[in-house]
Amino acid sequence: MGMSVFLAATDKAANRPAAGDAFLNCCSAGGHTPGYFKTVAQDPESCQRLKDQAARMGVPLRDVYGVSLQEAVDYLNAGREATLIEDVLARFAALSGRFGNILIEGADLVDLYAFVLQGIDGVLAANLAAPVVVLSAAKVCLAASGVRYYKGNCAEVIAVVLAGEATVAQAKEYDILKGIEIIAAKPSDYGSLPDTVSKLAGAFTPTVVTPKRFESVLIEKARSPKQRIVLPESDDDRILKAADDILRRGFADITILGQVDAIKAKAEALNLTNLGKAELVDLRTAPFRKELVDQFYEIRKAKGITPEQADKQLNDRNWFGTMMVKAGKADGMVSGAVGTTADTIRPALSIIKTKPGCSIASSVFIMCMKDRVLVFGDCAINLNPTPQQLAEIAIISAQTAKAFGVEPRVGMLSYSTGTSGTGPDVDAVKEATEIAQKSAETLYPGLAIDGPMQFDAALDPGTAKSKMPNSKVAGKATVLIFPNLNAGNIGYKAVQRTSGAVAVGPIIQGLNSPVNDLSRGCTVPDIINTVAITANQAQAEKG
Repeated sequence: MGMSVFLAATDKAANRPAAGDAFLNCCSAGGHTPGYFKTVAQDPESCQRLKDQAARMGVPLRDVYGVSLQEAVDYLNAGREATLIEDVLARFAALSGRFGNILIEGADLVDLYAFVLQGIDGVLAANLAAPVVVLSAAKVCLAASGVRYYKGNCAEVIAVVLAGEATVAQAKEYDILKGIEIIAAKPSDYGSLPDTVSKLAGAFTPTVVTPKRFESVLIEKARSPKQRIVLPESDDDRILKAADDILRRGFADITILGQVDAIKAKAEALNLTNLGKAELVDLRTAPFRKELVDQFYEIRKAKGITPEQADKQLNDRNWFGTMMVKAGKADGMVSGAVGTTADTIRPALSIIKTKPGCSIASSVFIMCMKDRVLVFGDCAINLNPTPQQLAEIAIISAQTAKAFGVEPRVGMLSYSTGTSGTGPDVDAVKEATEIAQKSAETLYPGLAIDGPMQFDAALDPGTAKSKMPNSKVAGKATVLIFPNLNAGNIGYKAVQRTSGAVAVGPIIQGLNSPVNDLSRGCTVPDIINTVAITANQAQAEKG
């Protein structure tokens, strides 16, 4: 097949197991053992199909399915759909590391639980980023409904297999099926199906990136080599809950600053069973405190600081945590759930400083939309950047995007598109664009960057066609550079609150070691994602 395929079925008569076996046999003929994965398994311990697949692959039974049907029901009834998705993605990620080609089968069509499972398979297919093949032995309208269901959940359908009386000609009458390969087959004979689908799957490139998919990729990457992240704000329940979940999932080591007894008591009160794995550090009694104070004094003595003042300064948890990063006792820091951005950034600029070649530190938010990921900068640090600084922000934001799997196409935003408007603000963005394009020739060869452009021209192909028809960026920008902090902060919050996007950040760029800020309105998932990103940055800094 060349890659994973998600096999869906609209009805039991479609005989999905027979189609699945045809795929697996085709892959086995090439001399490679293909993988098999069931998203939601009904009574897995007694399912002979699961047992046979596990035996064929030489793996434990638990490795070939995401969650059991009962686990899925329990998760959904508890309002924990996100955890269900996380568990399935984690199981699939572990399996995909061992098998190049994997057949994914959706949940069984269990009448009793149909209302519970409705919507889950489509969501899982989208999050697994696998092309979907829909089998249907019923009327064409059911096949069309199946495609509409999967597309509605942002899954990408590459083929419909008609295994009943419906014809290809009838199927092509449905608008929802246009652009999708329609294949005629019989549920008793799927032998010719794998060759056709393998060609489609081999040419498939995912265009949808869901928030959970993005998070899953970040977390899997963060696992090795594992990094230690310091969290200074132990007085915030969100920090402790996030730390507990990070330690449960095992993708980072965690140091928490605060009074040790108080942290333990709060963990018990909140029933956080994994915080025992964290390193708890009281900054006033830490065994390495003197070492940090001495290093801090050496760094700041040229600024007139005394040893006594250095010791006093490190009573501040953000300064202490930043010094832990500087001294190599942590690989990165995440703070800001309680304090201001300045509280987090000022110690980093004073102690860690910016990288050679970076005149300023800047920030981006990674905006996880329903079906794609965008990068917004600068939305948190630089009030009114000059054209030269704006160009620098554009280049480093593109590099950040690339590091996190987003192919950068940079749109320099303004209230005017192309040459349609004039004025000092438009002229500044135009100048910044020209500087960035010139800088990219050496700093990021091949980078697509254009501007000035309005927000709609940057993202909407129709608008871009009329306003900037010759642009390689307009209509498909992935990195959006705002002209100033006022526009950037308003812009990201407007998108976040009106679209339901997950905003991860601000992610600080240009520092020698990663220190990242949290919004005071952050959620537990926001903190988890920011820690994962910080771990990824720390890995990148170490090469």
